Amino acid sequence: MAVYELKNDAIAIKINAMGAELRSLKKLDTGIEYMWHADPAFWERTSPILFPFVGSVNGKEYRTGGKTYPMNQHGFARDMEFTLLSQTEDEIWFEIRDNEETRKKYPFAFVLKLGYQLMADGVEVKWQVENPGTEELPFSIGGHPAFNCPLKKGADKNGHFLKFAKTSGEKYVPLESFESTRVGDGLVIDEKGTYELEAGYLAVTEHLFDCDTLVLEDYQATEISLCRADKSAYVTVTMENVPVWGVWTPSPEAPFICIEPWYGRCDRTGFSGDLKEREWGNIVRPGEIFEASYRITV
Repeated sequence: MAVYELKNDAIAIKINAMGAELRSLKKLDTGIEYMWHADPAFWERTSPILFPFVGSVNGKEYRTGGKTYPMNQHGFARDMEFTLLSQTEDEIWFEIRDNEETRKKYPFAFVLKLGYQLMADGVEVKWQVENPGTEELPFSIGGHPAFNCPLKKGADKNGHFLKFAKTSGEKYVPLESFESTRVGDGLVIDEKGTYELEAGYLAVTEHLFDCDTLVLEDYQATEISLCRADKSAYVTVTMENVPVWGVWTPSPEAPFICIEPWYGRCDRTGFSGDLKEREWGNIVRPGEIFEASYRITV
């Protein structure tokens, strides 16, 4: 599968055409790799795109137009080969379109475009969802970037910190606490937990992810950082106006943490409504385009 590389004076990235997945993000002066290397012993992905679903659907099926369709967790775009649209020194774009196979499980016309633009201190990840059809296009979309934690092999992930912040004018302010929606068996349950923070920091501990994923709903944050034991940030994901965040790692032993901005979320336990009734779902009208982007800084 084709792998593309972009490089400026400070940053180098690699993107695999399969899933248009960001597979590497390095600082050139240090050679430090920030992205998880997709070791299947823990998790075989690095930064998949979640489309046209974020999370799981109840019973692995959903309903639209009076019919029921099967759907795996996080949709299907991450497992499709994307077409290269354009490439310059500092920006690259890919796309996929609906086809006969996608319509068997998602009966909508769509064009999904993913772009990556280098910055002086990282990369901006760009999304475009186009509706070329004649009916409304319901969808969810999300990022799932996984970052090495710890950066040094042999160190302990526990003892690191997550830092949560929110925009106030043009400045970021630390959160005092956040409310996390509970996830059980891949679905939201009717329970929430409150996490008290110290100046915006939350310690990474062995049991922090016992509830599977930390899910922050209702626009609670605009920036989440991974920090060393001294609380200095080494990677930050920023996305303004994003309704939901997920923070996940598969086990205490897994040497990475995912920081995931989402326009969507898994089903609630027992949900049996129409696709357009999914919580945090989105609609693109015929001929219109949904656009959003997030930044990874190192």
